[in-house]
Amino acid sequence: MATITEWLASLGLSEYAGRFAENDIDIDVLPELTDRDLEQLGVSLGHRRKILRAIRDIGTTTTATVQSAAAPEPKQEHDAEREHDAERRHVTVMFTDLVGSTALSARMDPEDLREVISAYQKCVAKTVRRFDGFVAKYMGDGVLVYFGYPKAHEDDAERAVRAGLELTAAVRALKTRALLQTRVGIATGLVVVGDIIGSGEAQERGIVGETPNLAARLQGIAEPDSVVISEGTRKLLGDLFELIDLGAKELKGLAGPTRAWAVLRGSSIESRFEALHSGRTTPLVGRTEEFELLLRRWQQAKSGQGRVVVLAGEAGIGKSRIAAALQAHLQGDSHTRLRHFCSPHHQDTALHPVIGQLERAAGFTRDDTVQEKLTKLEAVLVQSDAPPEEIGLIAALLSISSAERYPVPELSPQKRKEKTLAALLAQLERLAARQPMLLVYEDVHWIDPTTLEILTLVIERVQYLPVLLLITARPEFKPPWPAYAHVTNVALGRIGR
Repeated sequence: MATITEWLASLGLSEYAGRFAENDIDIDVLPELTDRDLEQLGVSLGHRRKILRAIRDIGTTTTATVQSAAAPEPKQEHDAEREHDAERRHVTVMFTDLVGSTALSARMDPEDLREVISAYQKCVAKTVRRFDGFVAKYMGDGVLVYFGYPKAHEDDAERAVRAGLELTAAVRALKTRALLQTRVGIATGLVVVGDIIGSGEAQERGIVGETPNLAARLQGIAEPDSVVISEGTRKLLGDLFELIDLGAKELKGLAGPTRAWAVLRGSSIESRFEALHSGRTTPLVGRTEEFELLLRRWQQAKSGQGRVVVLAGEAGIGKSRIAAALQAHLQGDSHTRLRHFCSPHHQDTALHPVIGQLERAAGFTRDDTVQEKLTKLEAVLVQSDAPPEEIGLIAALLSISSAERYPVPELSPQKRKEKTLAALLAQLERLAARQPMLLVYEDVHWIDPTTLEILTLVIERVQYLPVLLLITARPEFKPPWPAYAHVTNVALGRIGR
């Protein structure tokens, strides 16, 4: 009989043997492990996939040698295939329903109603695909969607909520014979997902568990054009969204009251790390060497020798935690701090991190008028002696009309882009000339092409400025800039015991 240590060694993953032993995981327990269990053990994403694939394989190919149990009765071929396909997964389920479809059917011609329902279903499918969700089933005017199966992401709950918010707006904007509204319910939990049933638009992945039913019930209590989420989903979101606590609700078919929240909008917190760890950060442990390196680079930057540090490491290894610790350490040190946050949901939005930084610096609020925004932006840029043309270009970047006060000449798109990037670089240089600067770009593996272009220009320029540029990225990010002497690359490894 193979031991757990021998089994891991056969996969080339002996480094996890100690963690499995400490948690009393032996060969008999293997078939019950989930992706979430392995994540809690500290197993990396790629190794989790490798282990789960091997677990599925031993269920059908090596039962006798690995489990050394009494041989079960032979199974029919179709039963073996079904067991092989079924998986325990942590999934976020969305159920969306068209409001007032019964009334629509009563007053519309069937052909017209078919066109309306078809437009609605296409809208749902298009929106869900943007966030890598899977349309599991169409049920008339209802749609069942999975986030986390068949493809899992670290932020499936967030993706589902963002898709829900975008969907309510997209359905409302549909140009059909009737004004359409939708309700969205979202729940997260452990399910068993089985075979693929049907094909094309009728395709469905069978799912067993309370989560789909909960999502459908939450959809039932949602107001038109609103998104309601479960407690399980809420716990995964941190402060990424502004929510209203709906309290405990009695939902049909569910035992006991169920807490629910209505989602209003995305929060104004730009840092994903801060939103997900608000008030719950722990002391920085095991990163003394990396932190001291950053402090040395900061001292060099203050003396006028600009430095760049790239922190690279897999998700959750502590890149943002180190960046936060550095910013906290420098609070008593006079300096300018500019932070830019790349987003997985805005990789196609040009200069999204730069626009976010400018809006935060100007102190924009949701209720500001165009003129109020221009006045706030003007106050920030004038302090750094920005000329009128630069103010006009930056205002245009933020979609603020400034033609009367800061006219911008007619330019080709390429020329406007070049002048805008030049204005942003000039603004950076003027700020750095006043006092040392900490410039942060987080999660550049999600960077959009135009922001990457200006970041590359900044990296070349900062070596002559009192600037420490800190960049965080995952290993898959490949820097397009050449090897500079003032750039230090730090690969973050796992923390020892």
